[in-house]
Amino acid sequence: MRIDQIKTMHIVSFINSLSDVGKRQGFRKGNLSAGTIEINHRILKNIFTPALEWKLIKDNPVAGVKKPLVKHKQIIPYDEDEVQVALQKEPIHWRIIITLALTTALRRGELLALEWKYVDWNAGTIDVLQSVSMSTGGNAHVKEPKTKNSNRKVSLPNSMLEELREYYLHKIKERDKIGDRWQGGDYFFMFCHPDGKAFHQERPYLWFRNFIKKNKLRYIRFHDLRHTSATLLINQGVHTKIISEKLGHGNINTTMNVYGHALRSADQSAADKFETILLRKQGRK
Repeated sequence: MRIDQIKTMHIVSFINSLSDVGKRQGFRKGNLSAGTIEINHRILKNIFTPALEWKLIKDNPVAGVKKPLVKHKQIIPYDEDEVQVALQKEPIHWRIIITLALTTALRRGELLALEWKYVDWNAGTIDVLQSVSMSTGGNAHVKEPKTKNSNRKVSLPNSMLEELREYYLHKIKERDKIGDRWQGGDYFFMFCHPDGKAFHQERPYLWFRNFIKKNKLRYIRFHDLRHTSATLLINQGVHTKIISEKLGHGNINTTMNVYGHALRSADQSAADKFETILLRKQGRK
């Protein structure tokens, strides 16, 4: 349709159609999430608002369309007992990516975009400077992380650093064995096929789904490993500001909104500890 022929009812009809069953295609066929539908609305708004300013249209058809309601599901991440599931029998690259997801709280795209050159072995840190949004056929589409705050330096536990050293030697041997058949180009991703081609971003999700089925674990998404990491830090009493920076959030309010329930639980736990201290001071049990 010509842009000046699009009316509000066309926009409403389109937004409503996104809720139809089976709209989602690709690896995970099914329904579109409320968040995805809201993003579609936002994109349309970003198209038609400047079109009106540039006098390409007389009226903005999106102006009269209400923003789709997004209901955020309560995240129930793994607890300390659930994350103790043995990974030792799994292939080394999956063992490392799961452990790294739990210890760094990186997003899936950030994990897949990690390169060995970003590891500071002496300082025990890793720089998060890029993300992989699509790598169909091993052709990585590398871009800037989600927000400017997503560019960050993340500290690694000593045990994680030692595992990375072992994994690095494994990947070097793998690359040397491939020789002239190497197809990684200028990239040397941590997590890639033996020939250097980047993993498709759905690959970790598919493996993790099979892993939790095999080990009879409660289902969570791969992305929820990030939430698990943040929640475990909250329960350990780590300051919210530090957690926010570790997650790469734009501001601390985002962290407060996403992890409000966990923060309230931690606050109650802190209050209970003070109760114990006060009772002890008063000579009461």
